[in-house]
Parts: sequence; structure tokens; C-alpha cells
Amino acid sequence: MPLPTTAREVRLRTAPDGLPTPAHFALVETPLAAPGGGEVLVRNRAFLVFPGLRTLIGGELGDLPLPRILPGHALFGPALGEVLAAPAGGPLRPGDLVTHMQGWRDHAVGDAAGFTPVDGTLPDPVALLSPASAGYGGLTRSAGVRAGDVVLVTGAAGAVGTIAGQVARLLGASRVIGTTGSPAKAKRLTAELGFDAVLVRGAGPIGEQLAGAAPDGIDVLLDTVGGEQLTAAVGAARPGARFALVGALAGQMAPDRRGGSSPAVVDTFRLLSQGVTVRGFRGQDHPGLEAEWRQRFGDWLRTGELTFPWTAVPGLNRAPEALPQLIEGRTFGATIVEV
Repeated sequence: MPLPTTAREVRLRTAPDGLPTPAHFALVETPLAAPGGGEVLVRNRAFLVFPGLRTLIGGELGDLPLPRILPGHALFGPALGEVLAAPAGGPLRPGDLVTHMQGWRDHAVGDAAGFTPVDGTLPDPVALLSPASAGYGGLTRSAGVRAGDVVLVTGAAGAVGTIAGQVARLLGASRVIGTTGSPAKAKRLTAELGFDAVLVRGAGPIGEQLAGAAPDGIDVLLDTVGGEQLTAAVGAARPGARFALVGALAGQMAPDRRGGSSPAVVDTFRLLSQGVTVRGFRGQDHPGLEAEWRQRFGDWLRTGELTFPWTAVPGLNRAPEALPQLIEGRTFGATIVEV
């Protein structure tokens, strides 16, 4: 069949003054160049919507190794696609499934080195879009979960949190507590994913809720939020508690900020008196972690010990709504656009 000569992609229409809405994005049709020497043409099947886009759009990048997204630029992110054309003699063939970073469009062309073949490690290729390796790394590298630990996972209904709570249990935690923004999500976390208790933002001070859920304190924090929830976790820390910071959504998603800062009030006296360890997790500091995670992720999925929750956004025409949906808390697990 002839190769496509146009592609549809989602672009930033205008820079938001505050949180982005669907009106800030546009789905446009653009010419698609034929793949040149050493290039691959891929038809995307699905791509991940990740909170970091808010920072890239807001422009407050700090030390992030990703480019700023300006008005007129196409969005990007982790994607799963099918190869339509590939260099002769190379490792890829038409029909192969690959992962890459050119999401937010229906077709992508690029150097073959930027496309990774799907190897069957995971039973469902869509699970390759999960960002949950950050939670696994935080629990195993930064916090070192031990048998019998009481673990708090903030942002438990998100792409990282939904899996991190299950992983904490598999690593030996005796009690797993989560936080979320709605009673409906709290019910799903306990009924479907095995959380022992879930604190609901807006249902009373988080510190008081945590004291009721963990009267003897917590040993481990896997934090994707920061803000008030980090403050409460410090107040509940047992001696020798280990905190792994893998996200900062409280500031990143604040309408009065630009996505690249997340202040929190932390009782440093308590950190000292309890001997609390606080470590920020960065995947690039841990070579081999991704391969280790995918192997364990695949094994746990196959045995049914762990599930991969995700919310489907059907069709590229709905993609401009996807990031606002995530920011407003209207999704559960990973947010994935099905192209």
C-alpha cells in the first residue's frame, strides 16, 4: 500500500496563563516527509499523557533534560506504534511494534535509532507506556522497602501511584496507605488494588487522616505530590523513615505556578530527631533499572499479582482534552490516547 503523505498532530496553539484547557491545543494536518536513509516511518497506536507536559508548556524547566514547548510546537511523549517502512538490512521490518518519543500524532518519521522494538517482555504492549518504573525505583533504590514496613503512597490514583502501592505490597509492606482527590477513587484503590486505607484530599486535614490510618507512623513515603501531603508525612515519620520523592504534582499542577517548582513546609527538626532520609529519585542515576523493572512488571502481570490500570482517551481528535482531563483528576491510572 502507498505510504501516507500527511500526518495529524497535536500542537500548542497558545501559551496558557495558568492551567491548560483544550482551547490551548490544536489538531492539525501537516505534510509527512517520506523516510530517508536510515529512517523509519511508524503509524502510532497509542501514546501516554504525562504531567511533565504542564512544565514544558509552562516554560519553567529548571534542570529538566527536555525542550520547552512553545506555541506552534507539536507535543511529544512516549508512544507505541507499528512500523510501516524501515531501512533495508536494519533490525526493524514493516509490521514490527516499536516504542518511541513521538507521541501526540498519528504517524511519525525519524532516525531508526530512536525506535525500540517491542520484545514481548510484557504481555500487553500498551503497558510499555507506563511510567511506573519511577515508583519501582523509588521503592527499591531510594527508600528500600523492607518486610513489615508501613508505606504511604501519595497521588495513589495516578499512573505511578496505582502501581507503586501494589509493588510496595509485593516487596513486603505490611500496610499500604494512599492519598487521592475523590471518594470514588479511594474506593477503587481499596477494592481493586489492595490499599489498606486511602486519605481523601478535602475530607479533612491530611495530617489528621494519616494519624488515624497509621497511628504508629510510617516507615516509607513514595511521594508523587509534595505540598501538604509531604508535610503530613514528615509529621508521621517513624525513626529511620525513608522518603522517596518521585513527583511534585502539588506545585506542578498549581494554577498560580508555571509547572517547575513545588514549595512545601517541612519540619526539619522532626527530620533530624527521627533520622529521616529524604531522596529524590532520578532514573538516569540507576543504569539497568528499566530492564529490571520490565522483567518484574511482566512477571507480575502474567501471574496476576499486579494489574496495570489505565484510562483510555479514544481517538486523536480527543487528544486536546487529555492533558486537562489528567490535571483535573478525571482519569485513573495512566492516561493513554488510543490513536
